[in-house]
Amino acid sequence: MDTQEETGMDTQARKSLGRSFPRIEDAALLTGRGRFIDDLPVGPATAHAAILRSPHPHAAIEEIDIREALAIPGVFAVITGADLVPVTGTLVASVRVPAEARVMATDRVRYVGEPVAVAIAADRYIAEDALDAVRVRYRLLDPVVDPEAALAPGAPVLHEAVGGNLLNERHFSYGDPDAAFAAAARRITVVARYPRNTGAPMETYGVIATYDAHGDSYDVQANFQGPFSIHAVLARALNVPGNRLRLRMPPDSGGSFGVKQGVAPYVVLMAACARLTGRQVKWIEDRMEHLAASVSATNRVTRLDAAVDAEGRILALDWDQLEDCGAYLRAPEPATLYRMHGNMTGAYDIRNVRIRNRLVATNKTPTGLVRGFGGPQVYYPLERLMQRIAVELGLDPVEVTRRNLIPAGAFPYRTATGALYDSGDYRGAFDRALDAGGYASLLERRAAARAAGRLYGIGLAVVVEPSVSNMGYVSTVLTPEERRRAGPKNGAQASATVALDPLGGVSVHVASVPQGQGHRTVLAQVVADEFGLDPADIMVVTDLDTARDAWSIASGNYSSRFAPAVAGTAALAARRLRARLAAVAAGQLNVQVGEVRFAGGRIFAAGNPGNGVSFGRIAAAGHWAPGTIDPELGQTLRETVFWTPPELAAPSDADEVNSSLCHGFIFDFCGVEIERATGRVRIDRYVTMHDCGTILHPAMVDGQIRGGFAQGLGAALLEELAYGDDGAFISGTFADYMLPYATEVPPIEILHEETPSPFTPLGAKGVGEGNCMSTPVCIANAVADALGVAELHLPLTPSRLRALLGEAEPPPANRPAGPVAGEEPRAGARLLRGSGDTSVGAPPATIWAILLDPDELAALIPGAHGVRRVGADGFAAEVTLGVGPVRGRYSASIRLSGLDEPREATLSGTIEGALGGGSGSGRVRLLPEGAGGTRIEYEYEVRIGGRVAAAGDRLLAGASRVVIGAFFEALARRAGGAGARPGFWKRLLRMLGAGR
Repeated sequence: MDTQEETGMDTQARKSLGRSFPRIEDAALLTGRGRFIDDLPVGPATAHAAILRSPHPHAAIEEIDIREALAIPGVFAVITGADLVPVTGTLVASVRVPAEARVMATDRVRYVGEPVAVAIAADRYIAEDALDAVRVRYRLLDPVVDPEAALAPGAPVLHEAVGGNLLNERHFSYGDPDAAFAAAARRITVVARYPRNTGAPMETYGVIATYDAHGDSYDVQANFQGPFSIHAVLARALNVPGNRLRLRMPPDSGGSFGVKQGVAPYVVLMAACARLTGRQVKWIEDRMEHLAASVSATNRVTRLDAAVDAEGRILALDWDQLEDCGAYLRAPEPATLYRMHGNMTGAYDIRNVRIRNRLVATNKTPTGLVRGFGGPQVYYPLERLMQRIAVELGLDPVEVTRRNLIPAGAFPYRTATGALYDSGDYRGAFDRALDAGGYASLLERRAAARAAGRLYGIGLAVVVEPSVSNMGYVSTVLTPEERRRAGPKNGAQASATVALDPLGGVSVHVASVPQGQGHRTVLAQVVADEFGLDPADIMVVTDLDTARDAWSIASGNYSSRFAPAVAGTAALAARRLRARLAAVAAGQLNVQVGEVRFAGGRIFAAGNPGNGVSFGRIAAAGHWAPGTIDPELGQTLRETVFWTPPELAAPSDADEVNSSLCHGFIFDFCGVEIERATGRVRIDRYVTMHDCGTILHPAMVDGQIRGGFAQGLGAALLEELAYGDDGAFISGTFADYMLPYATEVPPIEILHEETPSPFTPLGAKGVGEGNCMSTPVCIANAVADALGVAELHLPLTPSRLRALLGEAEPPPANRPAGPVAGEEPRAGARLLRGSGDTSVGAPPATIWAILLDPDELAALIPGAHGVRRVGADGFAAEVTLGVGPVRGRYSASIRLSGLDEPREATLSGTIEGALGGGSGSGRVRLLPEGAGGTRIEYEYEVRIGGRVAAAGDRLLAGASRVVIGAFFEALARRAGGAGARPGFWKRLLRMLGAGR
């Protein structure tokens, strides 16, 4: 292939690329005609699956009783981990450690949400009912959730065969960092604890799986996004060759941001269930399952030291990165840790680097790919370090950044750790952004705000955006000797097919599954320009079938590879086909091939436009008159191109790796103000400069930037997949995992530079992940500037900032002083406390009698199916309760103590069900009031664990108040008093899903 074809430097005039054409995709999506995984047709005999998940972060499974569940009409099977062992293997990872990762727990659970059993039934409702009837007996084990604590002596061990929680450790050195630190004027250090967050796409996971017993093969439809290197992992886990696992992706996907790679274990799980039941099996994940148990970005603890001279130039970096990969290391992890390995020096000219990388297991959900994967975790400490250098040396942060940027004449630039930066003018773009974005006026705004006593800060962030990942970068986790034994891995194979039909129509198919980015629009523009057609003339197919379509292990939609690799490969396929069509046309027009032009739907001679024919006539010739085509030209029906750039080599023996092909440039700056009273951050101005090479569709580029900014804003200020010290997952709904609303995303100013990449067919670089990497640290630097603090940890919530301001949030009123007497805390439990009072128009003796009567209680307790007395001081009940989408049947036991008839009593007890359980106690006081009435005062403390605990503190606390309010409303009616406003609690209860 010649250089002209590779770089796209041909003479064909571009008419579509570089213009913001209306998106082809939008008409179907806006009219509800998209075809997502849950829209795909299934047969009438298709079974539906629901997954029972662990309520505990760490426990041994002692017994799973499925007999009651199997007796429910419409339940076909209940499958446990033991059932899967004969038909599935483990999910292999890049690091060989004796820590088996299976798709469902067998003997032990290691995180809240780990699958324990799958119910297969005639519909999802029956399957969920079956889960309520499954009884699991656990023996609780101590959990560990902090990655540093996981490495401490005596920490609970997740995988005994490993001998500890450290799964891998590697040390790297480039240049002479020891000499650089010895000669440096200063050593400056930052410590960053980057939290877990996720993409939270609108559409959750979905799988439709079928097993063919005759061919011992699987046919699976899933909204999987790739990388398709995981196809080999899935086939091995299903114990079949790769050609016996057919993966099909739907035409549309409701977002991903990387996380839909995480559907892979469920592909294996549902495929195995299809095999064991002999039925097609469909599973659609619910929102709470997704938040608790899909994948998250890794939380990472980083210590970063810099050797700097007196002017703030960085002489060396010393990275110590501790990566929390959760309970299991699943492929493609540790991709998040090593994806940025080539560009650990960012946009800066630093020749000496030392790196220590450690992988640790904790009792949290396994990690995976999330937008920007690895970038936010690297750039947060690196850019916080740049600000600290300026502060500690008393220098202007703009000057510190400028002095360290790679000079324009150095490109292509080889970093110390092996990346090859393709093109750029970092200093020029930096200065132009400062000028065009009004940085000088921002300084004036800060000065005026501070003069008025307000908290105002300015932040900067400079990042390099890598795109088109080298498939071999993850192997950097192995030693050179281990890599030699395993064989080289490298490249970024992309594939595209351009085909011509008998009427001269053009269709395009690529091995990339769109998640909303506009693949069809851009591909139509690319191919239309090559053939001189209108984008509306091009048909683009965006679903993918591994049994039918051209693909490779690098296929998929990740690493911002669409514009530089996938669209570029489509251009190459069109160019090759166009060259053959030009030769056919030259013969018919009686001109030289070099004189043939394509434009306006015609093929004609450059010097005589009237000497031409329609594009369709020449394009259809291969179908209607193949005998008229010179056999030496080859066929003119279709062209499939596989393209991988030679710049992506395997890691060297010195551990140097060009981990990505393209490297865009981003410079952000912003001004923020912090409200003293609330700790709220208000973004006053935000400017972002991007060099993503050749811009193919300006509006969609800006859309990617704005979307990345919104996600970066959430990461900076709101979002965290949080766990309690006991392993409880406490961000299980959007009431606790806080996403920014559209109204909370401020307008931003977007600036552009274009330095085309010499390594890609269209000169394009990636732009899909940039502000996810730059925005969190840019905002953090502004907040640090406003508050004058050295250390910040994301997200920068109002409570955290108020604490830094010395205004810590006061504890809630009416909180009991201590834990429930006589109750041991439950592992993975959430603590709820509350108190209240209500008035009832009946005397205390009447209320007392009602509270001790089982039949009366059965009528009062929301969701009760019956109450019976157990002994002299106890009751037992069956109740159905729910919090939002988490609904189940529970067995409750209550005992009475501290009786002072008819004035006071203490109630304590437990509740257990398939979705979790709880324990707690409360004190009730009956006080005479008015003319024969009673004021009932109560306070309670409850610990709740399991899936229901994943609903989150806000929703649980609100639901508990609603349930208790409904109880006292019913009591007031039963006793003949007015009580609460009629129907209010009942309506709220129904809204929360907590009533019958």
